[in-house]
Amino acid sequence: MTVVEPIFAAPSDSDPDAAAPFELSLPAQTASALVFASPHSGRIYPDDLVAASALDALALRRSEDAFVDRFVLGAREHGIAAIACRVARAYVDVNRDPWELDPAMFEDALPAFARSQSARVAAGLGSIAKVVGEGQAIYRRKLRFSEAAGRIARVHAPYHHALKELVEAAHAGFGQAVLIDWHSMPSAAVKAEQRRGRGRPDVVLGDRHGEACARGLTALVRREFESMGYVVALNRPYAGGYTTQSYGRPTEGRHALQIELNRSLYLDEARMEPVAGFERLKADLDRMAVTLAAADWSAVLRA
Repeated sequence: MTVVEPIFAAPSDSDPDAAAPFELSLPAQTASALVFASPHSGRIYPDDLVAASALDALALRRSEDAFVDRFVLGAREHGIAAIACRVARAYVDVNRDPWELDPAMFEDALPAFARSQSARVAAGLGSIAKVVGEGQAIYRRKLRFSEAAGRIARVHAPYHHALKELVEAAHAGFGQAVLIDWHSMPSAAVKAEQRRGRGRPDVVLGDRHGEACARGLTALVRREFESMGYVVALNRPYAGGYTTQSYGRPTEGRHALQIELNRSLYLDEARMEPVAGFERLKADLDRMAVTLAAADWSAVLRA
């Protein structure tokens, strides 16, 4: 494995969980129906990706939700279970349907069950992405379907097996499950919103226009962010992805909300390194975790 990691150490060979494609952070005692997830902060870039790529290591990281896992995994201190994908989004995107694949990327034919007509595939951002950042092509060659299937089997499937177990355990223990899927958004997306006259969001909440969770959850999170001075947008430009779509079943007591953080709040995007705002944002997100852990979900989810 090639690990692009300018700040935090990668799992060591002596770690028995080092080969796992995800990291679990479980509290000594689960105190809440909450589950936190970070699908796009993985910093492990497998050798087969690096060998096939036309990009250097820094360019490959342009789609990474850098360091978001460091905001999420500490939630166990507040009784919240959390999961983060360790493997880079550029290798396989666990926030996509696994078979969202672009046939133009492959030298052989895709199986009939591949979902090749989605808007995400058209944008080059299927489960095996064609591009990173501002449209930079990743690969110097076409892939084989067996390569995609292997990535899905090794990373995507185990990640969602573990995430589903966390959600179902929360539901079994508390009668409700509340999944918060944490992301970061590039400043280019924020600037595009400004050009459309929608202002400059610090945070975007995606609840799939009310379909993925009770409106009370979205309202609570929005209120808390705004009380800390952040500008919050709802469902623009991100309404939620595969995770919120798959796990958000509010009529069944399973709620999912996507949160996008403006990278300029905490990250030097050119160097992919934290800036001074990192610690302030981390402290604010710890406060958010405390608030959510203490929430009366029976009341919040009725709203």
